[in-house]
Parts: sequence; structure tokens; C-alpha cells
Amino acid sequence: PVTDGSRELHSLCAQLEFLLQFDLKEKRSFFGQRKDYWDFLCQGLAQHRQEHEGVRFVTSLDKLKTPVGRGRAFLRYCLVHRQLAESLQLCLLDPESLRDWYYARSPFLSPQRREEILGSLYELDGVTFHLAL
Repeated sequence: PVTDGSRELHSLCAQLEFLLQFDLKEKRSFFGQRKDYWDFLCQGLAQHRQEHEGVRFVTSLDKLKTPVGRGRAFLRYCLVHRQLAESLQLCLLDPESLRDWYYARSPFLSPQRREEILGSLYELDGVTFHLAL
């Protein structure tokens, strides 16, 4: 199993975060706080599910104060529970929402790139992750 001490884990999480932040449009909340990929994921999942268990878990963690911290915790939760590909796929279903969150260079706006990314993420479902959540 992959654990917190794995160098590959840190590289994987950094790459996932880079991918989710690449060409992300700058948005702000009502109170002026900058939105991040966490907000994109929450909105995308809310459109297709009652409530995602990972979102519920992450929002229950009082120590997490920033969208980036919540996004990182969500990625780790999804890796442990083998839900990363499915969760991201739900967020990528609505092209209008994607254009609202991402500029044109984002790989999520290319059907071919989107398919390649999701294919790779579904392969991660075969990997066991034992991470501290």
C-alpha cells in the first residue's frame, strides 16, 4: 500500500493539484476570499449528488481553513476511498460549468485530454492508499 511516507504520493498529489489549478479562473467568494479547485469540486459534485461523503468529511475538519487545504484533504480522502476518478468525472460532465471555471488552455476543456486524465485516474482505483486523513 501507498502510505504518507511515499515519495511517489507527494509527487502524485502535487501533480493532481497542479492539474486542477492549471488555467483556473480567478474567482472570489462574497467575502472576497479567493476560490480554488476545492470550490470547483464542491460545485460540480453538488450538481450530481445529494452530498459527497468526501465533501462532508472535509468540511467537518475544523483545522482546515483555506480552500487549498480542503482541496488537498479531499484528494487524499478520494485516494483512500478509491473515488478520485469518479468524483472528478462528475465535476467534468457539464461543459458550461467547465468554461465558467477554466480558461481555454485547461486540459479539462479538451475531450481527448479529459478522457486521458480520467483513464489514468481510474487506474489508481487499483492502488491501495493508507493515508492519515
